[in-house]
Amino acid sequence: MMNRQKQCEKYRFTMLKALFLTMLTLALVKSQDTEETITYTQCTDGYEWDPVRQQCKDIDECDIVPDACKGGMKCVNHYGGYLCLPKTAQIIVNNEQPQQETPAAEGAGAAANAAATSSTGTGGVAATGVAASGVVPGGGFVASAAAEVQTGRNNFVTRRNPSDPQRIPINPSHRIQCATGYEQSEHNVCQDIDECTAGTHNCRADQVCINLRGSFACQCPPGYQKRGEQCVDVDECTIPPYCHQRCVNTPGSFYCQCNPGFQLAANNYTCVDINECDASNQCAQQCYNILGSFICQCNQGYELSSDRLNCEDIDECRTSSYLCQYQCVNEPGKFSCMCPQGYQVVRGRTCQDINECETTNECREDEMCWNYHGGFRCYPRNPCQDPYVLTSENRCVCPVSNAMCREIPQSIVYKYMSIRSDRSVPSDIFQIQATTIYANTINTFRIKSGNENGEFYLRQTSPVSAMLVLVKSLSGPREYIVDLEMVTVNSIGTFRTSSVLRLTIIVGPFSF
Repeated sequence: MMNRQKQCEKYRFTMLKALFLTMLTLALVKSQDTEETITYTQCTDGYEWDPVRQQCKDIDECDIVPDACKGGMKCVNHYGGYLCLPKTAQIIVNNEQPQQETPAAEGAGAAANAAATSSTGTGGVAATGVAASGVVPGGGFVASAAAEVQTGRNNFVTRRNPSDPQRIPINPSHRIQCATGYEQSEHNVCQDIDECTAGTHNCRADQVCINLRGSFACQCPPGYQKRGEQCVDVDECTIPPYCHQRCVNTPGSFYCQCNPGFQLAANNYTCVDINECDASNQCAQQCYNILGSFICQCNQGYELSSDRLNCEDIDECRTSSYLCQYQCVNEPGKFSCMCPQGYQVVRGRTCQDINECETTNECREDEMCWNYHGGFRCYPRNPCQDPYVLTSENRCVCPVSNAMCREIPQSIVYKYMSIRSDRSVPSDIFQIQATTIYANTINTFRIKSGNENGEFYLRQTSPVSAMLVLVKSLSGPREYIVDLEMVTVNSIGTFRTSSVLRLTIIVGPFSF
């Protein structure tokens, strides 16, 4: 019985030992499977994780960084970074065998730096650049990459590819720790936190948030400057010469204005003159552009109105009463002169009598035409009345054989004259003279008739002549018939005779 009990205990111990070994083997296999399926996606600067290839790949900064190189340089990408080289440089890629991987423990300190060296050779420049590498905060591994670029005499560039940037981490784990300002992404990499977008910044309301790698900065918006803790407006108008003429400051900015008569040029700074005569001519007649303005002028016969734009007709007839001899007629922009009937305009202003007797008249054949100032009259060609007979033109003689002729003048001569109205006085107007002179005779002259109002006076100027003088101003139209008699007697008084000059004086209606 005792032996059987011992055998049972021995069998039980053997089964437990076999079960323990089996479970230990399964645990080890499971542990190995777990280690092989863990994926680590943390890459160093200049690389990013490729989920397809399951390894880190280089970032082409020349493609994603705007204006990576300045000053006319061209961007050349290499593993883990990029270089700025002259545009004339030519690139020759020299693929070398991958270098031995550096253990993470040994490379943790060396990979935290980036180096660049340069040396000069004959006729050329050599430069070596090493891409940046770093240690991931909180991680258990380090990845680094390097590229070497050399430029020779002819600006040829040789680039050597680095070893595979992927590194096998030491003590891998599923979670990674990121530095302040970074967070873990869905691809298990540390990415920058955009505090400006997330709203986790502490910038004031009058400041602008600028995101930085791992941090942020608060700046004043354009047109403002920081004064203490506040952003105050920059008055650009106090810093000449922003504007050509007038500057208007606005919050955060400014704009330029021009004086009246000018307008802003395309550069929004310079003021150029506006040609108002071409753009919007407001002048009624003539427009003259001047710098910053314009002036209006009028044609002859017009003057500027009070608004300095329109033109008003000048009434020349009101400015002077001596423009025309008779009548002034105002017209738009000018004036004209008119003359009364019987006159015509001469030289634009004066009036000249029309001699109707030389042009057209209504006198009959037995009448003669006599022109006077402003008109004409018809008189009989034979003015003689009985007992007078016509002996010559305008001369009537009374025959001696006729007894009626003894008591009347021996002859009557008809004369006609015209004078202007309102003629100045005294004025000599007509001379009478004896046509036949007798020896030992005396001639006397008198006004026989037609001078009832005393308008005339006859002054003897010699023994055989006399002058008719106008002593009162006459106004026409009017006709005066004055008989001027010359009486001739001999020295002993035995002979006496007389003759009459019948003078018809026609006073015109005007003083011209």
